[in-house]
Amino acid sequence: MLEVWDIYLKKVEKESFLKSFILFFLSQTLLASALFYLNYEKEVQTLDTNLFSKMRVCSYTLTCKEFQFDFVAKKSFEAYKLYKTPQALSAYFPILGSDKNYLKLFLPAQSYKKQLTQLKNQEFIRFLVVMMLLLVLSMAFSFYTLSPLRNALHLTEEFIKDILHDFNTPLATLRLNIAMLKNKEDKKIIRMQNAIQNILDLQSNLKAYLQNHQLQKELFVLEPLVQERIALLEKNFPEVTFTCKLGNRKLHTNKDAFIRIVDNLLSNAGKYNKRYGHVDVFWEDKRFIISDTGKGIEKPSMVFERFYKEQERGIGIGLHIVKKLCDELGIKIYVESELGVGSRFILTII
Repeated sequence: MLEVWDIYLKKVEKESFLKSFILFFLSQTLLASALFYLNYEKEVQTLDTNLFSKMRVCSYTLTCKEFQFDFVAKKSFEAYKLYKTPQALSAYFPILGSDKNYLKLFLPAQSYKKQLTQLKNQEFIRFLVVMMLLLVLSMAFSFYTLSPLRNALHLTEEFIKDILHDFNTPLATLRLNIAMLKNKEDKKIIRMQNAIQNILDLQSNLKAYLQNHQLQKELFVLEPLVQERIALLEKNFPEVTFTCKLGNRKLHTNKDAFIRIVDNLLSNAGKYNKRYGHVDVFWEDKRFIISDTGKGIEKPSMVFERFYKEQERGIGIGLHIVKKLCDELGIKIYVESELGVGSRFILTII
């Protein structure tokens, strides 16, 4: 059931479904509870009325076995009135030819409570049946209200995927033509190469953002994967030294999503590092850490906000996507940073 739930609904859809379900179900439950309480009070009054009617009939014949009887002085009680006490349910009736005494008919508290318990059980069973119907109705209502959101999300994702696919041809043409230029050290050419690389990074991030990574898990060794990503990235940062010390640590999660996380963090660590700086990747107390000797971050609490950036380079979406991917994979991420000293991105594997 949980696997079907995960396949059918994405994170934002689950949140929307749960909120609408809880709101509808709780409101209907409160209304049903109030109605059942009022109905129970009415049923108790009906029970009391029926018992009192039986007592009146019994007062003429005294042949009823349900009630017990006694004689009491008139001054303390009122005739034809039902009294409830912890000891009994009782009523008082005049005795023909007697001015001083009343006939007291009463139902012992134990017998009265037994009838109340039966009444409560009946109402409780009805209440459970209604709750089950409300549960089904609430789920149906929530799925119904969710369908427009799901359709809109699906259309948006398909549109973005089409655009990302169409990026490939013009980008390939640009890279090919730039590669054919003779003066590759020209600053304008370098800026064009960086711009194309930014677009490629954005394309990769958007593709990762659109995928659902929760179900696609596999077990892999960390160090070979990180070493492979470092080998691909370090040629872009020849003046930065990358080291990796992870031992035989293994991770069970979505491999593609974790690669996107590592690539973004390593790329940022190299991009904003000092000349002849270091980027160290290591494992410490169940935490995966990427540490650099870069410029540092002025506002570490803001780095995962969408479009936030402290440098001119980039568009400020990479770390936001990193946070989103970590949330999907159940990884807690936070950053420690000091200006002029460097930063540490710490991933706690849950």
